[in-house]
Amino acid sequence: MTATEAGVATPAKSDYKRAAFASMIGTTVEWYDFFIYAQAAAIIFAQLFFAPMGTAGQLVSYVTVGISFVFRPLGAVLAGYFGDKIGRKKVLVATLAMMGVATVGIGLLPTYATIGMWAPALLILLRIVQGFSTGGEWGGAALLSVEHAPSNRRGIFGAATQMGVPFGMLLATGTLTLCTVLMTDEQFLAWGWRIPFLLSFLLILIGYYIRRRVEESPVFLELAERKQRSTAPVGSLFRKHPKQVFLAAFSFVGTNGNGYMIIGGFLVAYITKTFGFSKTEILVATLASAVVWGVFTLVGAWWSDRTDRTIVMNVGNALMVLFAVPFFLLINTGQLGWIYVAMLLFAVGLGLSYGPQPALFAEMFPASVRYSGASIAYAIGAIFGGAFVGTISQWLFDATGGTMAIAIYLLLLAAVSFGATWAIKDRSGASLTD
Repeated sequence: MTATEAGVATPAKSDYKRAAFASMIGTTVEWYDFFIYAQAAAIIFAQLFFAPMGTAGQLVSYVTVGISFVFRPLGAVLAGYFGDKIGRKKVLVATLAMMGVATVGIGLLPTYATIGMWAPALLILLRIVQGFSTGGEWGGAALLSVEHAPSNRRGIFGAATQMGVPFGMLLATGTLTLCTVLMTDEQFLAWGWRIPFLLSFLLILIGYYIRRRVEESPVFLELAERKQRSTAPVGSLFRKHPKQVFLAAFSFVGTNGNGYMIIGGFLVAYITKTFGFSKTEILVATLASAVVWGVFTLVGAWWSDRTDRTIVMNVGNALMVLFAVPFFLLINTGQLGWIYVAMLLFAVGLGLSYGPQPALFAEMFPASVRYSGASIAYAIGAIFGGAFVGTISQWLFDATGGTMAIAIYLLLLAAVSFGATWAIKDRSGASLTD
């Protein structure tokens, strides 16, 4: 630690870089696990776990993706409670371990052909554990990086947490793509699908080691020294700051919902079934969009350190509103080149709206309830945003026979986020100990 600033010991440069790296690595592992499941649910789980349901099996498979989101708020409440009482670091180590156990468990799970109805039941149970873990992960990782950062660089250091999403997506999609390239469809269906889930064990060990070495948040340590930690952070949060919770939550639904259009699996399944492209071809397009998403996440975070974070986020939201219909028009050309263009352009608005989010959320809530506020807002936003994007998209497609209704649905989600973000009072650079 170096000299104090605004009453808080300012971390040395190596400390806040280590905190940002630990947040990014841990979140990458968490999202790798989450995306592996979402993509597997789109391409194989209907056959492996829900075969007796016939054509409804694919819809049910998408529902299992959304089920985990329902349990995110519970994970957020408990993680927020303990994160605001005992510290950010301890809770983050626990959420990472929980996610790893659930993901490896899915990779070892017998299918319906082996144990009947126990297979989907256990799959759903492990998916719930994944959701519980993710509910507590993001808020803690975001705060660990933002609370270590200099006040004028919170956006870019907070983006380290956000980079876990495109990095996790790259790892997950890259692993699945490699499996589909090196295996026949029969091998992948028989045993190859398990490999990406089992590889999570190695990633968890790496993430656990790195997170154990990072220092606790200096803001939390300052609160502990002053004895100002809340004894009931969740109750205090909803008594005193309900408006901030719901504004933060709805500022996120557009990014989360539109993001899950790419990463949730519906688009891969739709394009391969409708236009006859291989899974590998579309997974490569998803990989490319993850790179663009990551680049513009950093651009948005960097930009937010130079102007209001809400302005930057709303540029991203506006791009998502404007591009929702053209996105599907390009997809529906059925030409691979235009599909790539659509997915790459789609990721630009996602990145700009996503990059400033950790710093914005951290600055919206007082330190004593910040973990609870950021985590719960994120979890609520995820439920209304991405939880059932695959399910709703499939239902809209089945009901209308086309994708225009899906485009309007995504447009409306982004419009809601635009309005919520517009109503948030920007506090860029404000003291985090207030």
